[in-house]
Amino acid sequence: MPPSRRTPLRPLALALCAALGSTAGASGSPAPTIAPHGSWVSPVAAADLARAAVAMSDVRVEGDALVWRESRPAEAGRQVLVRRDAQGRLSTLTPEGFSVRSRVHEYGGSSHWRVGDATVFVQFADQRLHLQRGDDAPRPITPAGFRYADCTVETARHALICVREDHTPSTRRANGEERNEIVRVTVPVAGAAHDAEALASAGSVLVTGHDFVAYPRLDPSGRRLAWMSWEHPQMPWEHTRIHIAPLGEDGRPTDPQVVLGGDRALLEPQWDRDGSLYFIDERSGWWNLYAWDGRSVRAVAPMQREFGGPLWQLGMQTYALTGNGHAVVRTSHKAVDTLGVIDLARGSYRRLDLPFVAFGDVRLDARGRIITLATPVDDETALIAVDPADGRFEVLHRTAQRTLDRAFVSIGERIEFPTAPGPDGEARTAHATFYPPLNPGFRGPEGEKPILIVLIHGGPTSVSKPTFALSRQFWTTRGFALIDVNYGGSTTFGRDYRRRLNGQWGVVDVQDAVAAVDHLVALGKADPARVAIRGGSAGGFTTLAALAFTDRFKAGANYFGVSDIQALAATSHKFERLYDVSLVGPPDEALYRARSPLFHLEGFTEPLITFQGDEDRIVPPEQSRAIVAALEAQGVMHAYFEFAGEQHGFRKAENIIRAQEAELAFYGAVFGFAPADAIPPFEIRHRRPVQSQAQPRP
Repeated sequence: MPPSRRTPLRPLALALCAALGSTAGASGSPAPTIAPHGSWVSPVAAADLARAAVAMSDVRVEGDALVWRESRPAEAGRQVLVRRDAQGRLSTLTPEGFSVRSRVHEYGGSSHWRVGDATVFVQFADQRLHLQRGDDAPRPITPAGFRYADCTVETARHALICVREDHTPSTRRANGEERNEIVRVTVPVAGAAHDAEALASAGSVLVTGHDFVAYPRLDPSGRRLAWMSWEHPQMPWEHTRIHIAPLGEDGRPTDPQVVLGGDRALLEPQWDRDGSLYFIDERSGWWNLYAWDGRSVRAVAPMQREFGGPLWQLGMQTYALTGNGHAVVRTSHKAVDTLGVIDLARGSYRRLDLPFVAFGDVRLDARGRIITLATPVDDETALIAVDPADGRFEVLHRTAQRTLDRAFVSIGERIEFPTAPGPDGEARTAHATFYPPLNPGFRGPEGEKPILIVLIHGGPTSVSKPTFALSRQFWTTRGFALIDVNYGGSTTFGRDYRRRLNGQWGVVDVQDAVAAVDHLVALGKADPARVAIRGGSAGGFTTLAALAFTDRFKAGANYFGVSDIQALAATSHKFERLYDVSLVGPPDEALYRARSPLFHLEGFTEPLITFQGDEDRIVPPEQSRAIVAALEAQGVMHAYFEFAGEQHGFRKAENIIRAQEAELAFYGAVFGFAPADAIPPFEIRHRRPVQSQAQPRP
C-alpha cells in the first residue's frame, strides 16, 4: 500500500490517542470523544499487525547459542534462521533466496538442526535438505521430490534420522498416497566432495509401512530407536502407537515392537539417561506424563491438566528431561499454560510463578535453564530463560516491542457459559475469552452497545489463549467487543471436551458460538442486531455454517474456510484426507451436503467478506470461489480477495494489511460507521442499506 494513503491521518491519530491515553481518567483531563463504535481513532494500524507478525518458532539450543526460525512478512513472508550468541548478539544465518520451512503434512514443523559444525535446514522452495557451513552458501544434500521434518541428530554416524514424505511419482503407495517413512540422511563432513553422487540418496529407509510416523528418537546409547505411528482414518490426537526397535550393527532397526497405545492418543516419546522412555498418554482423560521401564507403565504426576497437544506440526516438545531425575513441563488448563518442575521418582509437581499465560516448546540450555517462548496478557511474546529452581526469568529477545500504551490494552476475561445440551440431554457449558472495547479517548453514544465480533479459531482442535495480541487490540481500540470462543473440540479442557466435536462439526461449534453471543446479550454486553463472526480454515467453515444455519450473526469474515465438505474430502492432502470421517462421519453424500454451507444458501442472507490464498493446498481456492459465486447468484452482499503467492494463512506484509483494512471497511459498510482509517477502496457486490440498530435495552 502506498505510504501516501496513510500519512495524512496516522500522525494526527497517534498524537490524539497518546494525549488522550496519557490523561484520560486524570483530574482535569479532557472528556472522551463520543463516536460510533468502530469509528474510534486507534493507535494500532494494520501495518502494525504486519510488523507484529515477525514471530519466532522452532527454538533450538546450540551450545551457548540459541537459534530459531523467524518469519519476515516484509521479505515476502520468508522464514530465516536467527542466532543469538552467548553475549546476546543477533545474526541472521539464512541468506537471501532461502526460506526455512517444511511442508511435511503441509503444516510442517521442526525444520533445522545442528550437525557437527554445520546447520542442516529444509529449503521451502524445493523441500530439499540444505547444508550450511560457516559463510559458505547453502547447498542441497538430498534430491528433489522429498520432504523432511522432525529430525534427530545421530552423532555417531554424522547423520539425521528424519520423518520423510516421499512425493516422487514412482514410489507412491497403491492408493496413490505419498509414503511417510523414517529415514537416515548422512550429512557430509567438512571437505567432502559435492557432486551428483552425493545427492543421489534421499536417505536410507529405517521405518516404513505406516500411513504416518513422527518423533524418531534415539536412546542415550544410540542403540535403540523409538517412534510414533498412526493410520488412516485416525488423526494423531485420536489413536497412535509408540514403537521401539534395537539398532543392528548396520544401524537398521531389528525386531521392532509396538510397546504402547493403539486405542488412544500417545505423544512425545523421549528417552531419559537411565533408559526409561517417557511419553504423554490420555488414559485418564487428560494428556499426562507417563514412564515405561521396559516392563511396566506408571503415571508420573497425575493431574487434571493437559501436557502436549494436537500434533498439527511435527516436533512439538512440551516437556524436557533434565537427566537428574526431574522434568520441566508445560501444562495447560482452560486455555492457560503454566511451567512447572516434576520430580520423576516422587511424582511431585511444583508450579513456577511466572507472569505469562502461554508458552511455546520447552528446551534446556547448557546452564539448565528453561528456554521457551512466553506471552503475557499485556505484552508481546518474548524468548525467555527461566531458572527452574526459583522461577526467576530473563527476557532474551523480542521480535516486536509493545508500543501500545497499557491504557489501551483490553485484557481478556475468561468466561464459562451454558450451551446446547449433550446427546443424552445432559447440561453442558462452553468456554471463551471476552475482550471489551477500550480506548480512553473515546466512548460510544449513550445507549449504544458495541459491535460484537465472534472469533472462531482454526484447528479445529486448537485453543485460543488469553494472550496479548495486537490483532485483537486492532478491534478493541476501535470500539469493537470480541468474544474468542473455545468451542467443543478445543484442547486444554480434557479429552471429553475435545471429543464433543467428533461427528458434530458444524453443529457443536456453531451452537457454542451462538451460546456465547446469547450469554453476552443476556449480560447486556452485546447488541443482538450487531454481531459479526470471523474465522480461518476450520474457523472459516464454522463462520459459513453459522451464517447459513442460524440467524444470530449479521455479517461474517471468512478466511480460507471450507464451504463444501465432500469437495474438500475429494481434494484433501494426505494428512487430512480422512479427517472428515471423525469430524462428520463416514463418507455419505447426504450427510456431507447437509453440513456444507454451500448447499444451504436459503438461510445465507447476511453479508460476507472472504479472503483466500491462491496456492493454498489445505483448503483449495475452489472452496472460497464456490461460496462467493453462490452468493453472487443469490444477490447477497459480499466481497472477495484472492492473494497471489499465499498459502494457508497470509505471510506477506501487504496482504496482512490489505485483509485487515478491508474487513474493517466491510463492517463499516454493513453496520453504518465510517472507519477513521484511510482505506483503499474495493468492490462490494450487492451492497445493501445499512442495518438498522436495535433500540437500547431498557
